[in-house]
Amino acid sequence: MRALLRDVLEEWESGRPVALGTVIATWRSAPQPVGASMIVDSDGAVVGSVSGGCVEGAVYEIAQKAIADGQPALEHYGVSDDDAFAVGLMCGGMLDVFIERIDPASYPEFGTIVADVEAGRPVAVATLVEHPDRSRVGRRMIVRSHERADPDGAVGVEGSLGSDRMDAAVETDARGALSTGVSTTLTYGPEGERLESGARVFVAAFAPRPRMIIFGAVDFALSLSRVGAFLGFHVTVCDAREVFATPSRFPDADEVVVDWPHRYLAQELEDRRIDDRSVLVVLTHDAKFDVPVLEIALRAPQIRYVGAMGSRRTHDDRMERLRDAGLTDEELSRLSSPLGLDLGARTPEETAVSIAAEIIALSSGGSGARLGSQTGPIHHRDTEADPS
Repeated sequence: MRALLRDVLEEWESGRPVALGTVIATWRSAPQPVGASMIVDSDGAVVGSVSGGCVEGAVYEIAQKAIADGQPALEHYGVSDDDAFAVGLMCGGMLDVFIERIDPASYPEFGTIVADVEAGRPVAVATLVEHPDRSRVGRRMIVRSHERADPDGAVGVEGSLGSDRMDAAVETDARGALSTGVSTTLTYGPEGERLESGARVFVAAFAPRPRMIIFGAVDFALSLSRVGAFLGFHVTVCDAREVFATPSRFPDADEVVVDWPHRYLAQELEDRRIDDRSVLVVLTHDAKFDVPVLEIALRAPQIRYVGAMGSRRTHDDRMERLRDAGLTDEELSRLSSPLGLDLGARTPEETAVSIAAEIIALSSGGSGARLGSQTGPIHHRDTEADPS
């Protein structure tokens, strides 16, 4: 959804309505994750995808109707449906798609939400997508953890889902989604009771991009910064050597910092700019750089991934130095070294793919094994219970 906000904003600012279709729930091997979106504008143009091509045609028809009458719709697609072949979802999965009209009259807060997202300010949009009272479907509540910059900007919560009890429950849960940056669909009773049926609310959580911090302005860092940016990370390259740490050498990095790695990391941790989605990669191959920064990183449990490049001989020497520095076996077990998966990588580009593959596997619970040699579900993301 994040990638389409600018497209929607351009139409919104011109006063032209669009229909936004968003995947709010998936089961089994659905082709797109929760949050995947497509838009249909008033001229019939389409941007984005909710299923990789499987059900776009059906969603397109409903989107055109939503533009015409302004009525939101929640649609379920999957192989258990009688019309599964007609919509083409033959991958074995199921998904729910919520389609709504967006224009300045029905969604006056949209411009400030986009401004928050583009400025990196956390904001969540909770939309009532299913309720016994159809008149309440489509209501929104915006939850922020910051004060907007404009003088009359709201702090905390804007809008209502129809009752104080539901608003209170959803606000609490939306703040939880914001803390992880993961969009989700929540189920309540009709008035926000903690029940498993009655109403559903989709929470689109827009949190700043997760961070990838690369220590060492070397040739491998160039390729890894490119792959990290492609995967959606906010990429920082840090090196104490000013002649190597230049923006022109790392055009895909969001920032290039000239500083000693351990000093930079300590300050970022102190300023709370690193969270449990952050990954850290040490490429320096030099004990005077990598040992001090790894001492700090391995003692910071909130860092999701800590990897260090080097040969097995370099790894053994590094581990000995870290033990001498007082790190425990538990702390050392967090270090991925030599880093990456065994892909037979040789070039910097192949090595970057190997490192990125290990980060993805460890973050999502994957094994790194060939899918063709495995059985069971392909996807490792969280799934809801099968509704069929």
